[in-house]
Amino acid sequence: MKPLFIKAFLVSSILMGCSTATQVTDVQPAASTITKATASDAAVKESEALLLAKWQGAFQGVPAFDQVTLAGLVPAMETAMATNLAEIDLIANNPQAPTFENTIVAMEKTGSDLDRIFTYYGIWRSNKSSSEFRTIGTELAPKLSTFTSTIKQNKKLFNRISAVYNSDEVKSLSPAKQRLVLLTYNSFSRDGATLNDSDKERYAQINQRLAQLQTKFGNNVLADEESYVVYLTKAQLGGLPESIVNVAAAAATERDHQGEYAITNTRSSMDPFLTYSTERALRKQVWQNYYSRGDNGDEFDNNAIIAEILQLRHERVGLLGYKNYASWRLEDRMAKSPENAIALMESVWPAAIARVDEEVTDMLAIGKKQDGIEQVQAWDYRFYAEKVRKDKYDLDSDEVKQYLQLNNLREAMFYVAGRLFNFNFVEVTDGSVPVFHEDVRVWEVKDKTSGEHIGLWYLDPFARKGKRSGAWATTYRSHTTFGGKTNVLSSNNSNFSKGVAGQPTLISWSDAETYFHEFGHALHFLASKVEYPTLNSGVRDYTEFQSQLLERWLSTDEVIDNYLVHYKTGKAMPKALIAKIKQAATFNQGFSTTEYLASALVDMKFHTVDPTGIDPDKFERETLAELKMPKQIVMRHRSPQFGHIFSSEGYASSYYGYMWAEVLTSDAAEAFAEAPGGFYDKDVADKLVEHLFSVRNAVDPSEAYRAFRGRDAKVEALMRDRGFPVKAED
Repeated sequence: MKPLFIKAFLVSSILMGCSTATQVTDVQPAASTITKATASDAAVKESEALLLAKWQGAFQGVPAFDQVTLAGLVPAMETAMATNLAEIDLIANNPQAPTFENTIVAMEKTGSDLDRIFTYYGIWRSNKSSSEFRTIGTELAPKLSTFTSTIKQNKKLFNRISAVYNSDEVKSLSPAKQRLVLLTYNSFSRDGATLNDSDKERYAQINQRLAQLQTKFGNNVLADEESYVVYLTKAQLGGLPESIVNVAAAAATERDHQGEYAITNTRSSMDPFLTYSTERALRKQVWQNYYSRGDNGDEFDNNAIIAEILQLRHERVGLLGYKNYASWRLEDRMAKSPENAIALMESVWPAAIARVDEEVTDMLAIGKKQDGIEQVQAWDYRFYAEKVRKDKYDLDSDEVKQYLQLNNLREAMFYVAGRLFNFNFVEVTDGSVPVFHEDVRVWEVKDKTSGEHIGLWYLDPFARKGKRSGAWATTYRSHTTFGGKTNVLSSNNSNFSKGVAGQPTLISWSDAETYFHEFGHALHFLASKVEYPTLNSGVRDYTEFQSQLLERWLSTDEVIDNYLVHYKTGKAMPKALIAKIKQAATFNQGFSTTEYLASALVDMKFHTVDPTGIDPDKFERETLAELKMPKQIVMRHRSPQFGHIFSSEGYASSYYGYMWAEVLTSDAAEAFAEAPGGFYDKDVADKLVEHLFSVRNAVDPSEAYRAFRGRDAKVEALMRDRGFPVKAED
């Protein structure tokens, strides 16, 4: 594991409301106890060996997903950590004077065993979790934290890094190598390496406790997602389209409720039910189940955990001299400070909530006329918004869905990748690449012109028990060239509800955008041209930009005309329907912008106050009240289920990054729209790949964007995209 990545992995993978903080005690038995009770010593050793083994087979070796087991995970992880620490000690105790090669590059070469194990660990955590794994994860969390602290607090190592960072040699290095030195130095100095011994000890204790708490937070949310399922009878299916009914029937059968219909506690199930169901009481129940995850006052309640996490984060950055967590976190981001991030969000917030007032007025008029309601409640918003959509634009979301077949959309993404990146995707069907579930499929990625092998793309599209909700992208191996060129093993993961056997899976327009979004992350991985592993890292308020930008190609004529065909007739989407979709592009932006910004602003407020004695539920309510949050909308991620910021530190005080990236996205999209070839203009596409995708983190994001656009991004493009008023001062 490369030292710069150690903390990143822990905060993302350990990889989106109590008046006082209380200690949370995990009473589950130690993982090693469970492992020994269920597996023989020989099985444990065999499993450990498989987990530690170098990847074999085609494509420079691939993960042995079909062979590894949980039995040896703990000893394998401990062995890999010990190996990595020994590698680090050799560098730290090198008698030769520190140089770029014998210190920085040497560090880049460490941790290969740990890298491979983390790939398996990430799959077990995110794609196929179980009670056994969650117990193992609970045991490993503090061990991994101690491992990280041991490296980050190695005085001899940091002295060598500092020596290189302050040396004359740096000035003669290439810009990419200079950035590698900077990133390596900052990863240590900003994580406690400069503290005195007593503060270092406390810093390490805090990290260890945070690892435990963040793991528990994520496990609690997953437990509530699995526990709360609404089963419907045939008489309770009013308003639901056939596609949703079929998915619900399949979900019920999977849970041994044949003859019933299951609405699971995930967004992909909740969202369409709230959009179409005419059963208002059931809409309320499904809504409450979803937005109460982690907030049910039981053993899986996350409020006390949130309070302690906030207190520990505040204390930790205080040791480093920062006034609050957000100031520390944003120092090396594009925003640079919480004030800048808040300023962006507050520039959009008034227009967003004003649009909500307009949307609610339109919805209430229909609701009163058709159903006699007096108020639009939160569980009504999607339902009546859909009716307004039909009334204003004669646009039926379910009609659109008939043209959005999951497999066709995948082929559309391949088409876009071919036009912009010159990539060609060919499915691997000979069994040479093992997978971790029968739903997973794999494609080889090549350069269309030269035939050069670039990497593999794994796709795990469907929801199932043990798989965390949401959609995400990851890599099992990243591109580098410094020790010989390595290919990329990229992965996209979604939670689409699988349709009936033999029928295509149909998804909403919003889900189709998310599909393209996550594929944008995969293209960012696959397009990498960097030399060193650390330069594949990302700046959080920038890395969402590339993926958000790719969403724009879903609505291009080439994609619509060739890939959006009716699942029964095979006929292309009618021009009239396409026109309606484009006319309604800014519809419901009040809702979508407000639910997102509310989460981002609450996240920032949590991390800019002294959290002593904080009551998360109360803080959330009061913060939203100060913002004049419309009562008909709830945060996209309420605090007790906000895994982006509390099951890891990946987005902590950084959820604003989606909006920051959206400014870049809107501005960059206008560059394509203004080009002679539109969204497939070759010159602009070449600049996109060269300056915004291939360089990853080898170039400062601000410099990279200016190289692409010729100037900084402007917020006016975002306001235009959302149909909000554009003021001169924006």
